[in-house]
Amino acid sequence: MENKNISRRDFFSYSAMLGAGVVGSSALLSSCAGGEKKTGLTPLRQPGEYYVPELPDKAIEGKELRVGLVGCGGRGSGAVENLLEAADGIVVAALGDVFEDRLNGVKNMLKDKYNQVVPDDACFVGFDAYKEVIDRVDMVILTTPPVFRPVHFQYAVEKGVHSFLEKPVAVDPKGVRTVIAAAKQATAKGLSVITGTQRHHERPYVEAFKKIQEGIIGDITGGNVYWNGGMLWYRSREAGWSDMEWNIRDWVNWKWLSGDHIVEQHVHNIDVFMWMTGKKPIRATGFGSRQRRITGDQFDNFSIDFEFENGVHLHSMCRQIDGCSNNVSEFIQGTKGSWSSASREIKDLQGNVIWKFDDEAAKAEFQQFNPYVLEHVDWVNHIRKGEAHDEATDTAYSTLAGAMGRESAYTGQTINWDDFLGAEQDYLSMAGELKLGPLPLDTFTVAKPGSPQG
Repeated sequence: MENKNISRRDFFSYSAMLGAGVVGSSALLSSCAGGEKKTGLTPLRQPGEYYVPELPDKAIEGKELRVGLVGCGGRGSGAVENLLEAADGIVVAALGDVFEDRLNGVKNMLKDKYNQVVPDDACFVGFDAYKEVIDRVDMVILTTPPVFRPVHFQYAVEKGVHSFLEKPVAVDPKGVRTVIAAAKQATAKGLSVITGTQRHHERPYVEAFKKIQEGIIGDITGGNVYWNGGMLWYRSREAGWSDMEWNIRDWVNWKWLSGDHIVEQHVHNIDVFMWMTGKKPIRATGFGSRQRRITGDQFDNFSIDFEFENGVHLHSMCRQIDGCSNNVSEFIQGTKGSWSSASREIKDLQGNVIWKFDDEAAKAEFQQFNPYVLEHVDWVNHIRKGEAHDEATDTAYSTLAGAMGRESAYTGQTINWDDFLGAEQDYLSMAGELKLGPLPLDTFTVAKPGSPQG
């Protein structure tokens, strides 16, 4: 069968027809198999039932905003730079971290690159530093290891501070419930809350999301999501480090701090499927193992079957092992076609490309394509417009889905959503008292699913 790949001009024509609900006679709107003309599209969801961000290159002008940073590691320093690129009139007013060297690194970077001097009396070190930071600002970036995120967010909402929460927003059901409750309070207070699921602000993803909601691939029947990559970084223990210091400096390898990589990293891909469908999984069955990891107590691979509310299944696969085939992408199948984030294309059931993100057209209209910047553009715009905005709830649900898959792999059992959402699992309690001292490392063991033979 001829592959009817369509031109750039056809993309615009097709998009215009979809947006206007036009019934056309173009070959683009016909079935290759039967030649039947389309009679229009049935939306997956109606406009107003989902959020599509406005993504200008830069945030609107407005009142000066004082921002604080809690968690001065690599993601924190990157996030504050993204915010400064996203908007004018931003003053970095306070910094907080458990480690002084991390804090000083960001403090010096801000002075050298942005001529922003954070006073010594606005820099705080320790596990309670987040309170001192939040008490002094209008908006806060929360980028510590994710086990601390729910408590930090809850305090920010109590103080009426707009929040950026790096993903994941929790590591366990207790944390997820805390975030959902705090998000409701944030909305009631008119606060803007953005999360680090940056694909929601990535132009090719947003345009694909709009097309899928318009019904271009029909009802969603399944999908596959992947984060298969190499080994992530790790920190060997250094002389003089307490158990707690080592764990926090090596946090991506310890499940109590990160939630394991299916939650900490693969949440992005699981979230994309939940975003596109507007559905939550009702159960998860999966497996995983530890083959190559050097530090910590986590797995380095997972394979999960998620069953959704409408009987649709999603296969989720993630791995952090060097020397293997890599794939970080999402694929969604519908009754009328499919979408692939890897190719940024939508195809009909015969494999014909019927939509593709148009880079040339986008570059003619926009200059900013960094989703890490655009998510902060959206955040500041809501704040300066006085609009409440909540991304925390949906990201909490995506986080719970990842954690549900993790627990299925750890135990070898099917995990049900409702049961898990109400579970008392609390990873923060594993550490006991929060101080730079000993930890019960003998209890931080790698999970072994199922029963021993014999």
